[in-house]
Amino acid sequence: MGPKPTLPTSGDLYRSRLDQILDQRHELFRLAGLIDWDRFDHEFGRFYRPLGRPAKPTRLMVGLSYLQHTFNLSDEAVVQRWIENPYWQWFCGCEYFQHQLPCDPSSLTRWRKRLGPEGLETLLAATIQAGLNTGAVQPSSLERISVDTTVQPKAITHPTDAKLYLKALHALVRQARRHGLTLRQAHTRLAKRAAVQVGRYAHARQMRRMRRELKRLKTYLGRVYRDVARKVAGDEGLALRFAPLLGLTERLLMQERTSKNKLYSLHAPEVVCIAKGKAHRPYEFGSKVALAVTNREGFVLASKSLEGNPYDGHTLDATIDQVIAMTDVEPARIYVDQGYRGHDYAKTDQVFITRQRRGLTPTIKRELRRRSAIEPMIGHMKADGRLGRNHLLGAAGDAINALLVAAGHNLRLILNWLRVFMAWLVAALINLSAQPDTSQVA
Repeated sequence: MGPKPTLPTSGDLYRSRLDQILDQRHELFRLAGLIDWDRFDHEFGRFYRPLGRPAKPTRLMVGLSYLQHTFNLSDEAVVQRWIENPYWQWFCGCEYFQHQLPCDPSSLTRWRKRLGPEGLETLLAATIQAGLNTGAVQPSSLERISVDTTVQPKAITHPTDAKLYLKALHALVRQARRHGLTLRQAHTRLAKRAAVQVGRYAHARQMRRMRRELKRLKTYLGRVYRDVARKVAGDEGLALRFAPLLGLTERLLMQERTSKNKLYSLHAPEVVCIAKGKAHRPYEFGSKVALAVTNREGFVLASKSLEGNPYDGHTLDATIDQVIAMTDVEPARIYVDQGYRGHDYAKTDQVFITRQRRGLTPTIKRELRRRSAIEPMIGHMKADGRLGRNHLLGAAGDAINALLVAAGHNLRLILNWLRVFMAWLVAALINLSAQPDTSQVA
């Protein structure tokens, strides 16, 4: 069931309203009045069913999601800090100070799953509109953008063959025992010893012995896999329950060193290995994300999670489509690096590549030099946001986290703009009042 409409309250005799005790010049207080909250009620109504328990207020869930990714907090931390901060409560639509948790932390997870990437694009679009309303981004900046890709690492351990074999074996044995299957031999004790030996031999640089123990560990996994497959073959119900795990195990047993689309995690099979040419981190395990920011302010206009590890040039058209969907403005100038040579965008005359020499005016040269400013923006999203490690499940979780990280980055820019603008305004008023009045002297 959808959230209940918020009705105007008649007031409380013994408590003061938050707008009466908070500093209305605070940037978060001012930002709360610049976001169109009614837009979310209208957009998200189609994701709720007409029956059932009433949902949490839409403004509360949207506000918590904004605060979580603006200040880089987990689901548990954001609801705990919400109790302590009256500005956060006002931002989420509360009129009086609250002393209880706004919701269970798991409600944020279910809310994100309910909306999905399609619904959460509205949160990014709302931050862009708020930036235009505050003046943090100029309307002309929407026509000049910089595009680049980065890696969104997944919250998985560093993958090795020994870890994957041992984890798959334990998962098969655990699920077989849960459904009452009697295995010929579980091999859990022997497999654990073999995995320990693999690590010891690898540390001692005894690679022949390491490969021997790794082969033994793979043999144990193959025996358990075939034993489980034989026992569930005659039962259609069990076969359906074991199909996902058996499929991942078969994929793990079949892959070689030079195989494509390798499996790097059992609980996150969508993870791919991406090499971005970094000396300190040659390979990263996660998903590729395409980002489009304004060339002048670094305001994020598009954040799209990509399936697999596509060539950067083949992602430009999809990125521009998301920019147009978010802003209703088609970019006139698109600045990219050399990884986008041979791109798939139809209007090639609007795309300018680093080190390009022909057809450049002084303005385009200056904006092309500023294209590299997208790199520190990505660094801020990884260090100050939640792009450095994605904890959300599945490919949908990759897309959701990329969108919310972009929205949080935009809100940080808006808050900083409001903070600087208010400081400048106060300083200007002080200087104006300090000037002597020359009218009386005349």
